[in-house]
Amino acid sequence: MQISYDKLWKLLIDKKMSKTELKDLAGISFNIIAKLGKCEAVSMESMYKICTALDCNIGDIVEFLKPGVI
Repeated sequence: MQISYDKLWKLLIDKKMSKTELKDLAGISFNIIAKLGKCEAVSMESMYKICTALDCNIGDIVEFLKPGVI
């Protein structure tokens, strides 16, 4: 299955927050932001930090897509 973080990027737009602000607020590295940008898997610890920083649940920022679905 393919990972999509489109919901995360939309949430950041809604909150008028940059990726750098998210990095600082969540206490994650630029490498994690880069992985998210490439739709790569990241650790649950990183996802937890992001959810805590944005006051949301994991389903609000990530979704799994079936192969062939874009």
